[in-house]
Amino acid sequence: MTTKQPDWEAIERAYRAGALSIRTIAERQGVSDTAIRKKAKALGWARDLSEQMRKEVRSKLVRGEVRNDQGANRELDAEIIEEAAEEGAQVVRSHRRDIRKATNIANLLMDDLLTTIKRREEIEDAIAEETAGDESGFRRSSMFAAVALPSNAKTLFQLSSAMKNLQVLERQAFGLDEKEKTDEADELSRLMDELSKEA
Repeated sequence: MTTKQPDWEAIERAYRAGALSIRTIAERQGVSDTAIRKKAKALGWARDLSEQMRKEVRSKLVRGEVRNDQGANRELDAEIIEEAAEEGAQVVRSHRRDIRKATNIANLLMDDLLTTIKRREEIEDAIAEETAGDESGFRRSSMFAAVALPSNAKTLFQLSSAMKNLQVLERQAFGLDEKEKTDEADELSRLMDELSKEA
């Protein structure tokens, strides 16, 4: 039985790009994160291209072009940045689409709630008429509870929370909020890690 050898060239490229956490690279390449750290230390790899990669992701999203002005090995660095920028741009575009869909749904639900509140008396009259022949009052009380003030307040709170979360996600997806980069993974890395876990 042949054991697959790690693709150290691909590991180095992913490591230096800084877009993925070391743990994610290890999982994808079938090696331990400890082995990657040891190899990086022994060969002097530096996770020094992440800032350039983030700039290139933004550049691709806005203009679709890549620029590279720094790096010890410009050709290799340019390739690493190109690959990481393309992957990052695809992830961010996908997240933007998902966030836009979720925001549209939340807005529709908010419109429905507003309509329900404006027409509550009319709806209550329709419920009374619909349930007039019921032997049990269970259906009527359930229907009244669905359009009552406490139910509407709860729905409004839930929709407001959803909108708040979506606004935060949207700002992140469009790069409007800058976060400090951590040693293990920056904001884009965490975004990409979450996507890889879902896949």
